[in-house]
Amino acid sequence: MYNDQPIGIFDSGIGGTSIWREIHQLLPNEKTIYLADSKNAPYGQKSKQEIIALSMKNTDFLLKMNCKLIVVACNTATTNAIQELREKYDIPFIGIEPAIKPAANNSRTQTIGILATKGTLNSELFNKTTEMFQDTKIIEQVGYGLVQLIENGQINSPEMTQLLQSYLTPMIEANIDYLVLGCSHYPYLIPQIKKILPPHIHIIDSGEAVAKQTQNILRDKVGFSSETKKTPIFYTNTNPKVLSEILGGNYLVEEIDF
Repeated sequence: MYNDQPIGIFDSGIGGTSIWREIHQLLPNEKTIYLADSKNAPYGQKSKQEIIALSMKNTDFLLKMNCKLIVVACNTATTNAIQELREKYDIPFIGIEPAIKPAANNSRTQTIGILATKGTLNSELFNKTTEMFQDTKIIEQVGYGLVQLIENGQINSPEMTQLLQSYLTPMIEANIDYLVLGCSHYPYLIPQIKKILPPHIHIIDSGEAVAKQTQNILRDKVGFSSETKKTPIFYTNTNPKVLSEILGGNYLVEEIDF
């Protein structure tokens, strides 16, 4: 069964492109439509109701584009809104959650760090997940200011280095051996983070797991695209320059009033 409808992906900005890359790499024949709601970034500082409303707005946009499934490439939107999305819409949704399980199961020091947004760390879904690992010490840190710097194209700025050092140093001192990146923007900071962390600390994000789950849903429920590569489409509701730069390559980025 073939299904040439596109896969829809949304995030509160450009960070979810880290998830898009993993999906595109695993499923190059699938057409993808990416929606960056950068105007409302970051979602992590908003109320649950605001996050649900924005997630529904993004979903409505992607459904108008005839998407066959939607990837919520945002930890905050997943942990606060995916249940409501699944109840309202008759389409498969794939969410992204911090990869606590592999970190906790593999930790030798039984101490892991999680860098995430306030919205993710305060969510009911996140707290339910952490309760499953009572034997592991979990050090949570809100990444205040990180998303804004990434959205402004300041990944390698002195301000970014300073913030990361202030967030990661207490984790290093607490003897973590795994750092979980709980926001889809944060994989773009891995080169910066590696300069700060000792080499024995492993960094985990959720991109590969989300891509594999997307493949599973296509196989089991909605169907793969036919065997021809499709050109991805990117939409943003702010200046497309930062999104274009982070994507690299010759991808079309369209600015929309949204």
